[in-house]
Amino acid sequence: MTDIPTSDVVVLQGVRKSFGDTEVIRGVDLVCRHGETTCIVGGSGAGKTTLLRLVVALDKPTSGSIFVDGEDIVPMSERQLNHVRRKFGMVYQYAALLDSIDVLDNVAFPLVEHTKLGRAEIRERVRDKLHQLDLDDSVLTKFPAELSGGMRKRVGLARALMLDPKVIVYDEPTSGLDPITSRAVDDLIDSTRARFGVTSLVITHDIASCFHIADQAVLLSKGEIIARGSPRELAHGDSEVARDFIRNSGVDIDSIPGPARG
Repeated sequence: MTDIPTSDVVVLQGVRKSFGDTEVIRGVDLVCRHGETTCIVGGSGAGKTTLLRLVVALDKPTSGSIFVDGEDIVPMSERQLNHVRRKFGMVYQYAALLDSIDVLDNVAFPLVEHTKLGRAEIRERVRDKLHQLDLDDSVLTKFPAELSGGMRKRVGLARALMLDPKVIVYDEPTSGLDPITSRAVDDLIDSTRARFGVTSLVITHDIASCFHIADQAVLLSKGEIIARGSPRELAHGDSEVARDFIRNSGVDIDSIPGPARG
C-alpha cells in the first residue's frame, strides 16, 4: 500500500481516462490537502468535468490510482464506493435545487436518503445548518424560484454539508452570477472552509474567483495538467500557456487580494 500523508485528503497518481479511442484525462497527478482550496481551471473541453467525476467516484479511471483518506478507491466495489461518496459534498452549478420542493426538503434530502433520523430531528439539523450559513427560518418554506442567486448557493451548500463531508466539491460555483454576487460566493467558499474544516475542490473558469480563494491552482488543458502552484505562481511562472490563459481572462490580477488565512 502506498504511504499517503494524512494531510493529503485526495491524491491522484497517473490517472488516465479514455472513452473508446479518445483519451480525455492523460496521466494526471494531483494532491488536495486538508483544509486547503484547490481550484482546477481550464477552457471548455479541457477535461475538468471528467476529472471531477473520477475524484468523487462517479466514474472509474482507465488506469492510475485515486486515494481518498489514504485508500485507493479505484478497485473498490460499488458498495464500498457509496461509503466513499459520502465523504464528498457537491455544490452544483446553479445550485441544482429541486424546484418542486421547498428549502427544508431540499436541504433535508441527504438525511432522508442516508439516515434513519425522524422528521423532527431532520428539521432541527436543517435549521442549524442554515443558521450557520446566515439563513434564518423564513427560508424553510420558500421554493428555489423565490430565492436570489446568492441564497440559492447557500441553500445548495447547506445541503452539501448535511452529511458532514471531508471535501466540498464546487462545480462552476460563480457561473451565471454578477460580479458582486460572485465575490460573495467566493467569501462563502472561504468561510465554509474555515468554519467547517473542510477541504475544497473548485472547478471553475472564473480566474478572479481562483485568485480570491485558491491555495493551489491547477491549469488543465486537453486532459493534462500543464501548470500548478499558487494563482500568482501561474500568472508569473514559467508556463507560457498559463500566463496567456490568465492574461486572456481579462482580469486585473494585481488588483485581487489572495485568500485570507489564519
